[in-house]
Amino acid sequence: MPSGDTYRPSVNQYPPSLQPKALTKILTRVTLLLVAVYFMFPIYWLMVSATKSDNGLIDSNGFWFAPQTVDGRDAGGFHLVENYQGLMETAAAGGHYWRWVLNSVFYSTAAALLGVLISVMAGYALSKFKFRGSGVVQAAIMGGLLMPIALLSVPLYLLFFQLGLLNNPLAVIIPSAVSPFGVFLGRVYVEASVPNELLEAARIDGAGEFRIFFTMVLRLLAPAMVTIFLFIFVATWNNFLLPLIMFTEPSLKPVTVGLYGMLAYFDPDKGQVLLGALMAILPVIIMFTFLQRYWRSGLAAGSVKG
Repeated sequence: MPSGDTYRPSVNQYPPSLQPKALTKILTRVTLLLVAVYFMFPIYWLMVSATKSDNGLIDSNGFWFAPQTVDGRDAGGFHLVENYQGLMETAAAGGHYWRWVLNSVFYSTAAALLGVLISVMAGYALSKFKFRGSGVVQAAIMGGLLMPIALLSVPLYLLFFQLGLLNNPLAVIIPSAVSPFGVFLGRVYVEASVPNELLEAARIDGAGEFRIFFTMVLRLLAPAMVTIFLFIFVATWNNFLLPLIMFTEPSLKPVTVGLYGMLAYFDPDKGQVLLGALMAILPVIIMFTFLQRYWRSGLAAGSVKG
């Protein structure tokens, strides 16, 4: 076997007592197929609906593309090009659609990068250092996991209003980066991936705490950091209420709030908004596609001892 390759035994190499039964294999595959259909079907519906006009959404089959006419009424046919042109030209968007997408990418990326650093540093401190009040801090973090984030929106608005940071990207980036769930994951991954013996050896060799953290700990936690990054990125991308109350300038809105404004305050073709929603999920899909290998290894960190 070439050096560096990972040995993965096939199922047939296990003894018969450990091999799954035929019925178990069939049920597992059927279950996985149903789960895949359950999660992929809304995306399929969105792809089909994004090609329709308002008349097509009402008169045609919801699970297939609209014909040109239905019972003598105009159903619009394949309306994708018209929907894209309308999305770019509508007064509601004001030419801001791609600006909204870039805003979402910037807010989510900045919050995720800052959140990863905060989560890993806090998790490392809580896991490897004993200090007065650490139990209270951990209890507060667990309490933060149980608190709905919507309850904090009004207090955060009042705080950033006093600081003069409304209509400022920091009003969304900072609250999104400080994630109790990210700190919890950081602590779990540090306990599973950073051995105390390695830290003690580095201290004996004269390395300082900052050097140990930035040159050793961060390398050991790279897969876990990708996992935390993706969680915070998606949470920030899907955040709606916080940017809704923090931003009034159209050019600062993320795509979630921008598309909501098109539906709430104007009367665009619904197909335009659905097309905008479909294109808005592409950056998240691309992010998961390129980082899924590290994400899987991060999720599995600590699952096997030794």
